[in-house]
Amino acid sequence: MVLTPEEVCAEVLERITPKQGERARILRLAEDLRRRVEEAAKEGGIEAEARVEGSVAKDTWLRGEPDIDIFLRLPPTLGREDLGVVGLKIARRATLGFKQVERFAEHPYLECFVDGVRVNIVPCYRVERGLWLSATDRTPFHTDYVKPLLNERLVGEIRLLKRFMKGIGVYGAEIRIGGFSGYLCELLILQYGSFMGNLKSAADWRGQEIIDYEDHYKGRKAELRKVFGGDPLIVIDPVDKGRNVAAAVREGRLNEFIAAARAFLEKPSLSFFYPSPVETFKADQLVNVIRARGSALLFLRFGSVGAVPDVLWGQLYRTQKSLGKMLQRFDFKILRDAVWSNEEDINVFVFELETRLLPPIRRHLGPPLEKRVECKKFLRKHLGVESTVSGPRVEGNRWVVETRRKYFDAVELLKEELRDGGRSVGVADLLSQTIAKSFQVLVNEEILPLHSSNGDFAKFLTEYLKGRPRWLD
Repeated sequence: MVLTPEEVCAEVLERITPKQGERARILRLAEDLRRRVEEAAKEGGIEAEARVEGSVAKDTWLRGEPDIDIFLRLPPTLGREDLGVVGLKIARRATLGFKQVERFAEHPYLECFVDGVRVNIVPCYRVERGLWLSATDRTPFHTDYVKPLLNERLVGEIRLLKRFMKGIGVYGAEIRIGGFSGYLCELLILQYGSFMGNLKSAADWRGQEIIDYEDHYKGRKAELRKVFGGDPLIVIDPVDKGRNVAAAVREGRLNEFIAAARAFLEKPSLSFFYPSPVETFKADQLVNVIRARGSALLFLRFGSVGAVPDVLWGQLYRTQKSLGKMLQRFDFKILRDAVWSNEEDINVFVFELETRLLPPIRRHLGPPLEKRVECKKFLRKHLGVESTVSGPRVEGNRWVVETRRKYFDAVELLKEELRDGGRSVGVADLLSQTIAKSFQVLVNEEILPLHSSNGDFAKFLTEYLKGRPRWLD
């Protein structure tokens, strides 16, 4: 049965709008936690104000997916290093007895689970608008800005956009995802008036889209490209004209949103909001799929880094880029690459190469004859050295030489260059310390034991090998 966009949105909205009983329970829990945090601060002799922020404060959360954000506003006299330390101490005292996980954004904060609900307790400074001392200082002002502008219809449109972005995998501003934050979703709905209005506009986005809801830069939008550089999407923060709310959005995530918006407008479906579960390959399927590709899948696996998730993922992505450049520098052609982590004790880079092995020698073109100085340097470098297999000689109007490759096996390259941790080839510091102790380079079906023993990795690898978004199925 083919549904219209309106019918799809109506069904999704019915699913994602919290029922009155659930809403009342979450609001009671949020208020109870807010009081606990303030009392814990008072017991510690700290003058502080605790506020409920985020989607619960603005009633833009999705049914069954409440995240309670408590912001602990601390005195500006507190030093920057002390902000996280004091905030964590208060948060731990307030949630004693519940599962607690230290997280990190600009500074540490506490994530805990209370009655099955994820709770973030985040320290910030109690400042006047514009006098920011930390990035989190703006959040209370975001809440105060957005709430008066919302009504029941707009709240529903925001929920639709959030569920759509979650369904296509672009929701979340944390480094691991590099997508759209809840606040950014709210601003997009304010800008375009509705979920469908946002999708229709996004389908036509070209290049660097600029959104300035408060017209801070009216008539001066050309300045924004200088202020915010190469950010693929620029959304000016209504409470801080010097901040791009979309700064965390990576270009790939933006393009996925644009592509999904176009696809939904052409053929609306619930699958954009609720993609079908990943059916992971069984062992024999995995082997057959890998062999049928004919490429070389290299898996670099190593253990615990001992870093909070945002720090870990930042280092993983930087290292992924560096290792990719290293492979290319030695003439290995990368078809695709990716990274996966359980954020605890398993980290895996995937590099899919056209081929694992290259010919032992390579042809190297030297400078044209008219460049006398460069020709002299080329001859000095290659004439009579052990790595030269043939040449130098003149072909046409330039020098040519065949040289012996330092590495013609990609596995050997990785093992050799990572033996000491790989800092010299761009491996990030914390990863380097772990890799220096132990790592594995696995090829093709050698990854089968990990695939069979870890369901989350199996889902990741299955989706990687299928290579298409689930909303296309």
